Amino acid sequence: MRTALVIGTGLIGTSAALALSQRGVVVHLVDHDPGQARTAAALGAGTDEAPDGPVDLAIVAAPPAHVAAVLADAMRRGAARGYLDVASVKGGPRRELEALGLDDAALSRYIGTHPMSGREQSGPLAASGDLFEGRPWVLTPTRDTDTEVLNLALELVSHCRAVPVVMDADAHDQAVALVSHMPHLISSMVAARLEHAEEAAVRLSGQGIRDVTRIAASDPGMWIDILSANPGPVADLLADVSADLDETVRALRALQSSDETKRQQGTAGVEKMLRRGNAGQVRVPGKHGSAPRLYETVAVLIDDQPGQLARIFADAGRAGVNIEDVRIEHATGQQAGLVQLMVEPKAAPVLAAALRERGWAIRQ
Repeated sequence: MRTALVIGTGLIGTSAALALSQRGVVVHLVDHDPGQARTAAALGAGTDEAPDGPVDLAIVAAPPAHVAAVLADAMRRGAARGYLDVASVKGGPRRELEALGLDDAALSRYIGTHPMSGREQSGPLAASGDLFEGRPWVLTPTRDTDTEVLNLALELVSHCRAVPVVMDADAHDQAVALVSHMPHLISSMVAARLEHAEEAAVRLSGQGIRDVTRIAASDPGMWIDILSANPGPVADLLADVSADLDETVRALRALQSSDETKRQQGTAGVEKMLRRGNAGQVRVPGKHGSAPRLYETVAVLIDDQPGQLARIFADAGRAGVNIEDVRIEHATGQQAGLVQLMVEPKAAPVLAAALRERGWAIRQ
């Protein structure tokens, strides 16, 4: 791949353009908002000047509702040798292209893809050339997909240092409904409970509520586009969640009963739901996509001052301990926090002793 055309310079399009530009590909940028394309160009993602002729690969990074129309226009103009989109829904765009009258020859030059990476922020200023590094990038070829186009898509994934995953388009849409779209709505529903809550209650928020509501900060307009393109699978999953909620509410009401038998039934119902949650959570892939592993946590109290985290990591390094993961819980009303360092179980006592020796306060 020597040349590429990125149509849509939001977070995903600009991030892909940055990755390609950094690897020597000449990238042309276009957006319905010329100012956004100029911003992406100023960031080093490419040029907002039109290409002289067909490029090697056209990357459509438009909202799902507009992907098919943008693709059809580019294909009819002969803008590239190969075409792909990066929308979060895959079955719809291909069916829409067929409905728009694209013949088999044109469709063979197209492949639907979806990089499984993003941020709560949108737009080119939130973009990064390493946004996709180590993340799955789904490719949905059909038996009619031209080999050259598939190879161009794989080259894009390689330049972005992502991990290619081949799936059927409709299976992909079911999967992202489960692991992305439905959880986003659940996160929004939990966050909505906070909108009119008493300030005294909200101030008690800890890391748990931050974890659950983090993705609720995303742009609603963007999510309307995503959910509008995949409403059926998401609605089916929410119906299942609704049934679980009804069952859990009944169990909790039973716990209020003065009847011992009902209380026992309520306890069993709540425990069943919690254990199902345990069983599902352990299936979430762990570090680098590998099987999840159990780590020990070493909790360290720190002041909110520059250099504190760097010192902790340096001291862990001197102790010969690798930090597998880290979380920070900020104290309410104080310039302090709790750093939770996740390490291999056998390394936990070594790290705790080493940090105590260097003056850190370890919370048991």
